[in-house]
Amino acid sequence: MTVNSSPIVVFDLDGTLAETAGDLIGTLNVILAREGHAPLPLEQARDLLGAGARALIQRGFTVAGATLTPERLEVLFHDFLAYYGDHLTDNSYLFPGVVEALDRLEAVGFRLAICTNKVESHAVALLDALGIGHRFRTIVGKDTFAFSKPDPRHITMTVERAGGDVHRAVMVGDSKADVAAAKAAGIPVVGVTFGYTPVPMRDLAPDWIIEHFDVLPEAVDALLVRETVKPAA
Repeated sequence: MTVNSSPIVVFDLDGTLAETAGDLIGTLNVILAREGHAPLPLEQARDLLGAGARALIQRGFTVAGATLTPERLEVLFHDFLAYYGDHLTDNSYLFPGVVEALDRLEAVGFRLAICTNKVESHAVALLDALGIGHRFRTIVGKDTFAFSKPDPRHITMTVERAGGDVHRAVMVGDSKADVAAAKAAGIPVVGVTFGYTPVPMRDLAPDWIIEHFDVLPEAVDALLVRETVKPAA
């Protein structure tokens, strides 16, 4: 295959490939405690995830009944990154079936890539610690480009950087940002039901919904066939 002709599956990370809420919310609670606020229960705070660390901090302080100036938010953001970088995998793990699904996709010629709203350095370190970092042609974070999900360029530039074909690409994610970015990019999207979203995945209307990674390869294949035979407008 020539460059930019390969089929590709682009994955979100938090809440899609890995259960990371324990460490992310744990870090948020450390920051809240430093500022004199009570910790948030994990189950209550899971839905605050999905848009990156700045948004998580802002949302967490809003739930705690506190406001932050932009300047204070920036300070806390860097505090968050420093602490979280030392606690990436205290309580984080891959969802069941991830490795097997990656194996099956690679076996039939798919390139794999990451497009996440986590900062790139943390995404790389986390995936390496979980033992799958080497599987991805590129790992793109919130800070890799000048834009991030839900901007569709975050996905299309990830595909380009990985040497994939945007016309034979599928996005897999768990949040409104993933679905919105993929739709805006004209890329079919698989939504997982076990991630971090305050809106049920079915209400976000992705092209396909899965409840376990066992069925991901079949979903990807069906979506690409659908795209191939789609009638011209």
